[in-house]
Amino acid sequence: MSQLVNALEIVGLTDPGMVRGHNEDAIDFDPAAGLVILADGMGGYNAGEVASGIATTLLSQGIKAAIEVMPPHLPETMSQKPAAHRILRLEIEKANLAIFQTAQSQPQCAGMGTTLVTALFYDNRLTVAHVGDSRLYRLRDGLLQTLTRDHSLLQEQLDSGLITPEEARQSHNKNLVTRAVGIDPQLEPELNDYDVALGDLYLFCSDGLNDMVEDEDIAAVLNQLNTHLPEAAQQLIQMANDNGGRDNVSVVLVRINRKFAAQRGLWSRLLGRLGR
Repeated sequence: MSQLVNALEIVGLTDPGMVRGHNEDAIDFDPAAGLVILADGMGGYNAGEVASGIATTLLSQGIKAAIEVMPPHLPETMSQKPAAHRILRLEIEKANLAIFQTAQSQPQCAGMGTTLVTALFYDNRLTVAHVGDSRLYRLRDGLLQTLTRDHSLLQEQLDSGLITPEEARQSHNKNLVTRAVGIDPQLEPELNDYDVALGDLYLFCSDGLNDMVEDEDIAAVLNQLNTHLPEAAQQLIQMANDNGGRDNVSVVLVRINRKFAAQRGLWSRLLGRLGR
């Protein structure tokens, strides 16, 4: 895991914005583990920050413990997918149940939940799991691409052709998510794998950023400041606030500075053969 510290440069910032009285977003990251977590809580009173806090705390602890036992690059016996898939899915399910049970047992937390985008970087790739409308973008060779697809009413309307992208930008339904952590006792996160390349820049964000700042403007900042991550993160949050800051805004930036192929010792090779 130590090789990841030198391979990944990670910077994160979260801000309450210009309107909200408190911050219901939560972020956590660990370069040594290749782990990034971003959650955007929702619920009455301060329950949203309870949900996002539970999610980030449990996921951070659970995922780091799991990858100590099972390296994330090793293939699963049945699916042949990397172990990262099972690790992320199981830990998200645990966090989901913990938030759901807290909401059921504590009246002040009734109805709380959180969106989530979390990723493991390992073996020159990443596995991303997301729920709701928090996003992961990738800047590669100057081009910004959205790697996640929102679980939202707005995205469903776009997919079905009911509205145009321009109409979506003006919509008042931006905050209506169709999937969230902690709302139901069972949850199916969406998981995807991507290869990483030297110089890639990954942006994890809550919708407080992309609702306030157009993708073209996000790309311009990342291209200009892609070797100055603290300044880039601060600039993105400042732009969201300058444009109204109607929501909490959180960003985590990950730059790939070195390759980080998994070490394949005797034990790893043996497990790999058993997995096949």
